Amino acid sequence: MEYLFAPLEGVTTYPYRNAHHRWFGGVSKYYMPFVSPSQDHVFTPRELREIRPEHNDQVHAVPQLLTRRAEDFLWAAGELAAMGYGEVNLNLGCPSGTVVAKRKGAGLLGDPEELDRFLDQIFSAGLPIRISVKTRLGLEDEEEFPEILEVYNRYPIDQLTIHPRVRRDMYKNPVRPEAFAKALPLCRHSVCYNGDLISARDCARLIERFPAVDALMLGRGLIADPALARKAQGGPPADKDHLAAFLEEFYRGCARDFGSDRNAMLRMKEIWSFQIHLFEDHASYHKKLKKCTDPRQYEALVADIFRDLTLRTEPDPELLPHPPIAL
Repeated sequence: MEYLFAPLEGVTTYPYRNAHHRWFGGVSKYYMPFVSPSQDHVFTPRELREIRPEHNDQVHAVPQLLTRRAEDFLWAAGELAAMGYGEVNLNLGCPSGTVVAKRKGAGLLGDPEELDRFLDQIFSAGLPIRISVKTRLGLEDEEEFPEILEVYNRYPIDQLTIHPRVRRDMYKNPVRPEAFAKALPLCRHSVCYNGDLISARDCARLIERFPAVDALMLGRGLIADPALARKAQGGPPADKDHLAAFLEEFYRGCARDFGSDRNAMLRMKEIWSFQIHLFEDHASYHKKLKKCTDPRQYEALVADIFRDLTLRTEPDPELLPHPPIAL
């Protein structure tokens, strides 16, 4: 069973990926936050910073593209292949209103004929790179998925990651395991499951119920508990020393990347909105973290958290924030 790290915009950047791989591991592939190629066919400085091969040479990183224009996908995928990447992932799962309004992400699922034309163009081009797909079940209703899956089955998709929600579910409504169960035997591709896997027990139950699944993609559960993929494979839980070293490496990496301790602190506050749920009795410390405006204040508070609080073996799933952007 492979364990894959889902991308979260503004969180799982290259300093995060490298630090996680060093201190926890257990992940076969790290999917990057999506790149949305424009008609100008130029990567932005921020996008280049994420996809530079030298920033990802310690991990197996997979770029993700968000677009509905085949020509833009072909350009970006060709550039990524030239950089040495062996796989590119097509994001057909993002439920953001601004994305869906442009018929990107999950928005493209609302028109299976357009989706078919798009996939035909990108797969017939003979790109020297594998193409995987991340999808939801549809826009409004899970009954849309059989027709969508028929489209996917026509093409040599390297792996199909299925997030068993429709677009209108966003992340708040429960996942739809029964719809996934109906789709799995009909899929002609290697299948990865993604959705609300918070603990090693969740992963084990999913594997037991769906032994045909080839991979599990973990998102907010793996951010809240960086040892989750390792634990799911029988490894040890996080301890304070390794967790503190991981967070410090990420913090310093962000500071170098941004050229600013304050901007790095703001990024760390996003991480701590997940991470804090791995500590017992954290409420007062969490409030202080949210109010932090100075990097030295932040560093002192993190030291207090590691000194004063007990580390849990599992984060509290009821308290985890929903991801800020598509997984």
